[in-house]
Amino acid sequence: MPLFGQDVWWLVLVKAVLIFVVLVLLTLFNIWWERRVVARMQHRIGPNVHGPFGLLQSLADGVKLALKEDIIPKAADKVVFVLAPVLVVIPAFVTFSVIPFGPEVTMFGERTPLQLTDMPVAVLFVMAIASIGIYGIVLGGWSSGSTYSLLGGLRSSAQMISYEVAMGLALVAVFLYAGSLSTSEIVAAQEDWWFGAILFPSFVIYVISMIGETNRAPFDLPEAEGELVGGFHTEYSSLKFALFFLGEYINMATVSALATTLFLGGWRAPFWIDEIWAGANEGYVPLIWFFGKMLLFIFFFIWLRGTLPRMRYDQFMDLGWKVLIPAALVWVVLVATMRYVSTAYELGTQEILIGGGVLLALILVWGFFGPDESADEQVVDDHTAPTGAYPVPPMPSGGAVRGAAAPLTFPTSRTQATVSHGAPEES
Repeated sequence: MPLFGQDVWWLVLVKAVLIFVVLVLLTLFNIWWERRVVARMQHRIGPNVHGPFGLLQSLADGVKLALKEDIIPKAADKVVFVLAPVLVVIPAFVTFSVIPFGPEVTMFGERTPLQLTDMPVAVLFVMAIASIGIYGIVLGGWSSGSTYSLLGGLRSSAQMISYEVAMGLALVAVFLYAGSLSTSEIVAAQEDWWFGAILFPSFVIYVISMIGETNRAPFDLPEAEGELVGGFHTEYSSLKFALFFLGEYINMATVSALATTLFLGGWRAPFWIDEIWAGANEGYVPLIWFFGKMLLFIFFFIWLRGTLPRMRYDQFMDLGWKVLIPAALVWVVLVATMRYVSTAYELGTQEILIGGGVLLALILVWGFFGPDESADEQVVDDHTAPTGAYPVPPMPSGGAVRGAAAPLTFPTSRTQATVSHGAPEES
């Protein structure tokens, strides 16, 4: 913390510009990377025409969006309609101001840390700013004057409440072990062991929550095109739509960078490489480790989009309120107890890991014994229809069958309401 606040003004400006440029270039790369990876998963080629390996395809798409006609619906609240995309993009850039990219280095003759700034409550600052970005989605859906957009905005507000609670509870365990909410101090606390290994349940809960927080598949309910046409951004076009697109991919990078900082040691070298190579954690080399871990999370986002179908909304809310939040609460209590025992009785890291592993195993075993869903399901076998209605064929008595179904013979009389299987009954 004493290293921050000592930089000259022009160096702070240079850092801010570098963060902006890196995020924009990273967004262009991530869009291309996602299209290439999903294409390979679906046995397609993907973008390969514009630029080497198609790397300029994202830039071409951005220019195309910027040059399209900008349409504002007559029923829209024009001021809020214009401000909503800005509320999505600006917080996405601001959150990177407290992310540590590396240790203290020499930049343009000045000694400075590879981080714009830090504060005692840096992680809370990130979560607060990220919450503002969700309001841009809600206001964008409300101000459009469209029912589909409004439903997408309402879903987003419910999603924010559900998964930010679970995300915040997952981070409490990190604060307990690091003893600080400063991002640079949390990275320093992982010099020996990453919190992703020590606090594995918190890591899993955070990863699931960050996918829901960024509206990515399989949690992309606010923009479910199958039922909401396009969700909250249905009425947006041109540069405003591009800003929503930009905000989504920068938020992917933000939550990935935060996960790297809090659970994977930040910019520190993986697999104890620094024990073999003394310079692995010095100078600008840690930038390689940081961006490598962050791109690993982004690949995880892409992988999920290419493999998992979208969840139903009730399944989505049940996962947040009935699984993640109770599990996070139980885990926080266990971590606090384990932390107290390790401090009071001077237990080492190995004993803590063994105890945590046993507790995790008990939690997983307990998770297998849930309520029997089959007992709650009531099968209604009532295939009768009112007289004169269109005949509805009944389901087979033994349930669904494989292969060709038996031919159906419909009654010729308008007054008969049932349908017989196979040959018609002899009268």
